[in-house]
Amino acid sequence: MADLLLQLASSSRARRVVRTLGLPIPMPTTLVRGDGPWQRQPLAGRSVVVAPGDSPLRAAVDDVARAMGAEASGERPWAAVFDATGLEAPEQLRGLFDAFQPLMKTLATSGRLVVLGRPVQDVSSVAEAATQRALEGFVKSCGREVGRRGATANLVQVQPGAEERLQATLRFLLSPRSAFVSGQPLRVDGVCAAPPRVPLEQPLAGKVALVTGAARGIGRAIAGALSREGAQVVILDRPDDAEEGEAVAREVGGRFLGCDVTAPDAAATVAAHLRDGPGHVDVVVHNAGVTRDKTLAKMRPEQWDLTLAVNLSAIVRLTEGLDPLIADHGRIVCLSSIAGLAGNVGQTNYAASKAGVIGFVQALAPRVAERGIAVNAIAPGFIETRMTKAIPAATREVARRLSNLAQGGLPTDVAEVATFLSSPGASGLTGQTLRVCGGNFVGR
Repeated sequence: MADLLLQLASSSRARRVVRTLGLPIPMPTTLVRGDGPWQRQPLAGRSVVVAPGDSPLRAAVDDVARAMGAEASGERPWAAVFDATGLEAPEQLRGLFDAFQPLMKTLATSGRLVVLGRPVQDVSSVAEAATQRALEGFVKSCGREVGRRGATANLVQVQPGAEERLQATLRFLLSPRSAFVSGQPLRVDGVCAAPPRVPLEQPLAGKVALVTGAARGIGRAIAGALSREGAQVVILDRPDDAEEGEAVAREVGGRFLGCDVTAPDAAATVAAHLRDGPGHVDVVVHNAGVTRDKTLAKMRPEQWDLTLAVNLSAIVRLTEGLDPLIADHGRIVCLSSIAGLAGNVGQTNYAASKAGVIGFVQALAPRVAERGIAVNAIAPGFIETRMTKAIPAATREVARRLSNLAQGGLPTDVAEVATFLSSPGASGLTGQTLRVCGGNFVGR
């Protein structure tokens, strides 16, 4: 996608004019992203630094790094992992400074910083709670500092007793596939029943996935990513988009289902389609969404109604209707938005619907956890799509620069997170909302 400020940066005369006006000329780093199917050793030839040496999870982290093909040392490490799960007092936070300060100038372009901690609600003392909560501020700030080089920083809060669930989440965050996830706290817990097997390659082989709104944009990218990892994908979109939907179905070797998700019989139609085909579904990705932006004073009732119907009501009804067909250890992934966290002028309808998605995920997750079904939401930030291309140029440029990485994300960035959350290894994450925003931390 065209980037106005980067185009200006290519002209010395334009650069002088912009600097005279006191505006920065950003030079975003080209992010290193994953390519092709998941690999057993995605970090082959790269180094990972792990500290401190005597920490509780040091051996587990070393095992993950070795399994990913990483080397133990290098002049420009790809990643650094600090295990802070044993920190109990504020004075011990000095270890973060000692470990990361020397690495801030040597971390590889598009590298990774990961801190492991404990959920505050699971610690035993006030001092330990303060210490563990400090990790989030540290990680978010690190993300802003290294973002200029395309690198990211994230925090994994590991619930005591859920350490065996860490591997898949750590693999994802250390890999190039997490390129637009930064400043993110993720909680790994034991709420959801774990599957008997967690494959490192082709994690969705033999699985059936349903993706709504999959004829184009982010939905199309998600369908392609799930198919690449072995899933049989049902492409669901409006009957009016049958031509595009059929094309995507051919691309991914799946099937197209024309259905308006707001129709009263939508859940029954989708359920019948699945019963007549595979007979069940393992992954449901609720991606279909619309925007009908107007300030509340100028918004028409039909603009409010359609946005809430597509973005929220359809998710609730479809999930209820498909519940008997969702297999044990299944996955439900819902597309929210950072607008649902922070709000936006002219988007009261959209922000309400996307905040509702977060509430839906939080409420549903514990209800299906015994079946091993994990339910999570993704909150994208500014993603370069056909929809964002229609945003006025000045607004678009500001939205790009709000991320730590000084650029917008791509549909593939959302697709990579959706694929991870759909995988068997993601059982340690449920009821959560993961931002895919490059560290654009507006809202809460």
